[in-house]
Amino acid sequence: MSKPVKIIECPRDAMQGIKAFIPTEQKVQYIQSLLRVGFDTIDFGSFVSPKAIPQMVDTAEVLSMLDLSKTTSKLLAIIANTRGAEDASQHKEIDYLGYPFSISENFQMRNTHKTIAQSVETLSEILEIAHKSNKQVVVYISMGFGNPYGDPWNVDIVGDWTEKLANMGVKILSLSDTVGTSNPESIDYLFSNLIPKYPNIEFGAHLHTTPTTWYEKIDAAYNAGCNRFDGAIQGFGGCPMAKDELTGNMPTEKLLSYFTSKKVNGLNALSFESAFNEASKIFLKYH
Repeated sequence: MSKPVKIIECPRDAMQGIKAFIPTEQKVQYIQSLLRVGFDTIDFGSFVSPKAIPQMVDTAEVLSMLDLSKTTSKLLAIIANTRGAEDASQHKEIDYLGYPFSISENFQMRNTHKTIAQSVETLSEILEIAHKSNKQVVVYISMGFGNPYGDPWNVDIVGDWTEKLANMGVKILSLSDTVGTSNPESIDYLFSNLIPKYPNIEFGAHLHTTPTTWYEKIDAAYNAGCNRFDGAIQGFGGCPMAKDELTGNMPTEKLLSYFTSKKVNGLNALSFESAFNEASKIFLKYH
């Protein structure tokens, strides 16, 4: 029997690197269309410094304008420090705080201006804030499949960090392919070893991909036991701190194609088509 899957749609990831400001009303219209599809979670915005990600400066306003009365989807906001966690925690509508934790020292400095040691300390404080406000923390191990900066990386390092994060009380851990460095072998090895070892952790795959490698990456993760996948419609976006024109987010339509073939796609096809059209309007206009 096929396993059920959770699809997390990431409009925040798709929008954050666009320089031209997308009007708040258009963001609301797009996210509202996504809320009708049936995604498990919508990664809708972030509470980070507007200097770092100016596109997301209106996240609180977007949230206040969303109609959440008819959706089953939960909301996730990205944060980079304790202030962001405090700000996001003021909003009862938000279920998850997403924290990017890089096992590449270079990338952690680029992304949050912190060393890995400082980032561990910050995460500990974020977990405490989340606990007090009844939120869950999703930790992203960015550079989880390797990195281009020359930092040490191997599957044992990923395993060691998983153990440390588990001991800190992390319950949801998403391995992130920040610059498209994953391959089916590393995906299979990591998930097939980590998932059985940490039954109390929900593992996710935040995969970036080139247009020709999407299938093998999804297939390797799913067959290795992963059932939580992040995507962005049409593959828009990626990490603005690690730009590569060929490497984008995992296209949600590819995820749905794959999981339809496995008979585990429970999303509303008509609503997805509508959201896909909304994505085209926004991203072709402002990208």
